[in-house]
Amino acid sequence: MGFGFRVGVPGLGIRVSTRGVRASAGPRIARVSVGSGGTRVSSGLGPLFASTSLSSGRRTTTTRRSAPRARSTGPSPAQLDRARRAAERAQAEAERHARIAELRELRRRSTSVHLQQFPTAHAPDIPPPPALTPAWATAEAEAFHLRGIGRFSRSARAAARAAAAQDATTYLAAEQTRLTRLHHDLDRDAATWWQAVLANDEQTVCDAVNAAFADNPAAGCAVGLEDAVLSVVLRQQDIDTLPDQTPALTSAGRPTLKTLTKRDRTLWWLTVLGSNVLATVAEALATAPAVDAVDLAVLSRIPDTGRLGVVAHGRWTRHALAAATLRTPEDALRFLDLGEDVTCTARTTTTRITAIDTATNPGLQALVDTAIDDGLDDHHPEPAPEQVDPYAIVPFADWTAQPPPALPAPTQAQPLTPGQNLVLPDDAETDLALDFRFTGADADLTLLLLATDGRVRGDTDFAFYNHPVTGGGAARLLGKTAAGTHTVERASVRLAALPHDVRRIAISINMDVDTGLTCGALHDAALTITGPSTAWTIPTPADPQIRAMVLAELYRHTHDTRPVWKLRSVGQGWADGLAGLARAHGVDIT
Repeated sequence: MGFGFRVGVPGLGIRVSTRGVRASAGPRIARVSVGSGGTRVSSGLGPLFASTSLSSGRRTTTTRRSAPRARSTGPSPAQLDRARRAAERAQAEAERHARIAELRELRRRSTSVHLQQFPTAHAPDIPPPPALTPAWATAEAEAFHLRGIGRFSRSARAAARAAAAQDATTYLAAEQTRLTRLHHDLDRDAATWWQAVLANDEQTVCDAVNAAFADNPAAGCAVGLEDAVLSVVLRQQDIDTLPDQTPALTSAGRPTLKTLTKRDRTLWWLTVLGSNVLATVAEALATAPAVDAVDLAVLSRIPDTGRLGVVAHGRWTRHALAAATLRTPEDALRFLDLGEDVTCTARTTTTRITAIDTATNPGLQALVDTAIDDGLDDHHPEPAPEQVDPYAIVPFADWTAQPPPALPAPTQAQPLTPGQNLVLPDDAETDLALDFRFTGADADLTLLLLATDGRVRGDTDFAFYNHPVTGGGAARLLGKTAAGTHTVERASVRLAALPHDVRRIAISINMDVDTGLTCGALHDAALTITGPSTAWTIPTPADPQIRAMVLAELYRHTHDTRPVWKLRSVGQGWADGLAGLARAHGVDIT
């Protein structure tokens, strides 16, 4: 397979850029001394001093010249010059050591990008919304209703608390419902996005890869996808931006700096190029797991012309990179051997970089013709977008001013009788919403993922109140909410995301084992299954002998020679409740 290049994302404009002792002196202090001989004051300015005796009541002043003393003197001009030159040498040596350390780190960092490990992308796992409690809702409502009421206005405060208690229940239910629906929507959107990535949708894959490239030291951009081959443009830093010095040792073994030869500078640039190519390909393949290969073209400014040109291109496959072991910065040069149909104008023995002739490759020629050089010598990664909390709580005051929509009424759906089955429409495989609505007593919704033998593959295939997610997130219990006089427990199922060896899903309910009640205590209970375009409802028998039952099954089937999913209304029950239901499907409850 030869190298090809595709610029396939509609409306894509390409803008590319590279990445990369003090001393103090003063007068002597005057001294004062007091003793039996009188008070003496020395000026500190020379050999003269004055003495006054106070012992006999007579004032005597004597002035005399003391013996000459050696006068202290400052450093000579020669000493000052030697100190200045010593300080300059120390400063220059410190700057040289700092520059040596800086260049060593620059070389290490620029030639080791390919040694990074990029984790393979997986289906997004959307975290659940925060758990809201009645105590929290009551506190929020009371803070609002008690605002402005004096502490000693007992009757007014009592009325405010009563109003808060009434509002708190509705506020809590509304926020729980809103967050549950929001989580469901986020989960559905994430599943849709992941399916598009796995299906190699061009726009989705290019957007995902470019988001991963945002913090790379070299500017890369995915521009097209065709037949599981991703086309990527890489902007390599210009060779003129590399330093012209490198760390070295003197003949005495002391660290120093030497000027890079033209050949050594080209070799450094080529190693940086190879490191960026291998890292860019590896990150693209990790981000897009259904892509098999990357066609990559490298742009850089040509020293002779000062214009952008293609300096390398080729194809690098997932298989080739997976088989390669890269341990050292020098391994970056293996990009020339790991790729297919690789062309590069620089080699380890060359000193001149030129542009590749793109006249015979329309894709590369279009790339050169449309590329805009913004003239930057260093690539600065885009700042991370500001994180927004998708589960931000609506303040009670805002909810009071504009209450969230009320819970929806039961969906008008097609009723199914026990034993009735039907083929689900294709759109139902991506998103099914389950609502179990009931009153009269408490009950729990459960989901069992079953293999061909009708038993779970393992205990984690059982979703219940203590384990709400199974099948890698393809089946989830979303919790209970109040809907007027009824309680609604919701769940979501993405059939298309289930592991292939899951052949059936049993949708069941069980009574609270602590109450000892049976399904006969349930009133107006029904399971509603809603797809993007259709809904079905399955009534729950009020059987006084049953404490758990399978209401419906979703199962794989072949219809008109093509695989489909079907829905069957069941209504099979167990008198011993959840334990009997679990044992019947292979769950270890010991």
